[in-house]
Amino acid sequence: MRAVVQRVTHASVAVDGATIGEINRGLLVLLGAGAGDTDEDLAYIVEKIVNLRIFSDLAGKMNLSVLDIGGGVLMISQFTLYGDARKGRRPAFTSALEPVAAKALYLRSIELVRAAGVQHVAAGSFGADMQVSLCNDGPVTIILDSSKAF
Repeated sequence: MRAVVQRVTHASVAVDGATIGEINRGLLVLLGAGAGDTDEDLAYIVEKIVNLRIFSDLAGKMNLSVLDIGGGVLMISQFTLYGDARKGRRPAFTSALEPVAAKALYLRSIELVRAAGVQHVAAGSFGADMQVSLCNDGPVTIILDSSKAF
């Protein structure tokens, strides 16, 4: 499982011109599931997301998590995180988890983030053509991978 985590001052997602999710200060998470990903991969990623210390404390050091600041999380499904563009010019997505299982993991990720204590969790629509708007704070962007490839 892969996640691109961005610290934001605000973020929103729209489908067909209508906003379906938005947060203020917190994290925008682009989440992709790979072939073979399991509940263990999901648990690892969610634990990292909610406890990642990328918000500044009073001394200006990145020492606080989204839980510590009472921030929100906007979860967006993003199978293209498994796009392989090493050969040719068109990415292949054969490493992405098939849609039914990927959707189940994505929906479970939202539940787990809430269960971890994040008060405001918003989400995109799995498989939809979404427009995501954000103001990256810092900018701070962290890439997570449950296989610990990076």
